[in-house]
Amino acid sequence: KGVKTGLITTAGFRDVLEISRGDRPNFFDLAYRKPPPFVPRHLRREVSGRMNYHGEELVPLDLSGLPQIMKEFEAESVDAIAVCLLHSYANEAHEVAILEEAKRISPNISIVASHQITRQWREYERTNTAVLSAYVQPIADRYLTNLNNSLIGGGFSGSLYIMQSNCGIDTIESTRQTPITMVESGPASGVWGAAELGRLLGIQNVLALDIGGTTAKCSLIEDGQVQVISDYWIERNQENSGYPILAPVVDIVEIGNGGGSIAWVDDLGKLHVGPQSAGANPGPVAYGRSGIEPTTTDANLALGRINADYFCGGTMTADMDGVNQSLERLASKLDVSTNEAARGIVRIANHNMINALKLVSLNRGHDPRDFTLIAFGGGGGMHANALAAELQIKQVIVPAESAVFSAWGMVMSDLRRDYFKTFLCDLDEDAPARLKAAFAILESQARVEFSSEGLDENELAFLRFARFRYRNQEHSTEVMLPESGVTVENLNQIRESFEYHYEREYTYRLPTVVEVVGLHLVAKAEVGKLSLVEKRATGRTLDDAVKGRRQVDFDVGGRFEAVLYDGALMEPGMSFSGPAIIEAAGATVVINPGSNASIDQFGNVVVIIGPE
Repeated sequence: KGVKTGLITTAGFRDVLEISRGDRPNFFDLAYRKPPPFVPRHLRREVSGRMNYHGEELVPLDLSGLPQIMKEFEAESVDAIAVCLLHSYANEAHEVAILEEAKRISPNISIVASHQITRQWREYERTNTAVLSAYVQPIADRYLTNLNNSLIGGGFSGSLYIMQSNCGIDTIESTRQTPITMVESGPASGVWGAAELGRLLGIQNVLALDIGGTTAKCSLIEDGQVQVISDYWIERNQENSGYPILAPVVDIVEIGNGGGSIAWVDDLGKLHVGPQSAGANPGPVAYGRSGIEPTTTDANLALGRINADYFCGGTMTADMDGVNQSLERLASKLDVSTNEAARGIVRIANHNMINALKLVSLNRGHDPRDFTLIAFGGGGGMHANALAAELQIKQVIVPAESAVFSAWGMVMSDLRRDYFKTFLCDLDEDAPARLKAAFAILESQARVEFSSEGLDENELAFLRFARFRYRNQEHSTEVMLPESGVTVENLNQIRESFEYHYEREYTYRLPTVVEVVGLHLVAKAEVGKLSLVEKRATGRTLDDAVKGRRQVDFDVGGRFEAVLYDGALMEPGMSFSGPAIIEAAGATVVINPGSNASIDQFGNVVVIIGPE
């Protein structure tokens, strides 16, 4: 929850937030209502002054009404103000003038201008980005300041960095100014961890899957590069269009399916899993905290995939009577056995996650068979084998300590900032010089910013991307540019790269002019990383790690007697075949019949998927 926020915008554009976009998540939902804007109409104010899309002043800025606007905001107890003017991505001069004068008039009100966050077109998205950043800025600033002071008071003398949604870290000073860049920083940590683990293992193409208690999140990593976008929608689902932000965010698909997702039956007798979640309290029925609706975790317990005698690493006794009773109630609604009900829950949860993996791969022209699935989070290892088999993925890796893998990903992150800028030109013989000059400005900005915060600009590394489209199209496709930059000699190569990516996603090409519509510069520097140490073998044998055997329902093929292994006793070089289960304190790894597993030099579980 944020603070009470006001908006100052160009005369005539007060209702941009209200108008938003005309599309609906469900085209056939005639009762659809747009989500309410974060700033109600009575807290939006207009100023006279206007730029065109080239950044040229059409109407001079008139600040004569600003004192009255600030007085009205103070009377309304507004804590933060967003400033977003038409075409300020091309020329921020008017926004800067308003920002400076407003801070002089009301120094105690937090004020955020859109150009501080994004230099891209699309008025609604840019306005909403400024509003959301202002909405959370005072609270985030206070929290980060208190955190830093507490660490210093405790004797911490190092540099505090904050995880960002672009899979990088940034300084606390920068994050306090634009906290919206933390919006998906948790999931971004896991995605970056998957990319780093892939790099260490020599794997370039990775599908990252994070299954937690409430959600499952997935992302695609191609040629070792995480996919970072700048048009992200929060709270978007089939019923809600959500709210856009123009900030660098790792490209993820998130669904409401996790260990705590609740199974329920609709009025037509159809079984669903999620998006409702039991959360941590009451949690799954097995927690014994008065929960009565079965969850994915309860179903896995009933099927024998989770050890009821080693529930939560042995720290909790699973309420199996409650689990069975909840499944009986669900089964009676479906007119099936409790075992079939539990199977159905896991099956539907798996299919929901398969659909999410397809959204980041098949739906964008990628063949999942060309990727390795790295699954983590508390539930990653439990479902990964079945998901990979369905998608015909050949290899699954479940990292050591997979339940806290995202934390490892965070400490392996680089200092990174992404600079996006709307830039318009045809991809012709004049483009190389114009692009070189535009990137030089962005690189200079990056060097100045990093240097001002005590960072060595000589340690910066740059990655350059451009966004292309066919003339008269609305949306664009981003392509990585050669390290040598854009030259007259490689124009055809760059066009071919765009058309290859475009055709892969949309299945066709067009014989028309290609336009550049945006630039994306990544500036990054290493700040020191932990080394992943190879696990030392002690001479244990595979038999030393065997805990016992248990009947487990693997759905396909029915019940099998699975060998149970103690994850704490597994060592590099050990290999075995399914049906098997590895039980560790924070996670369970299920190896289906027909699949083969081994432990690599770092303690990761590597599963080669076999036929089911």
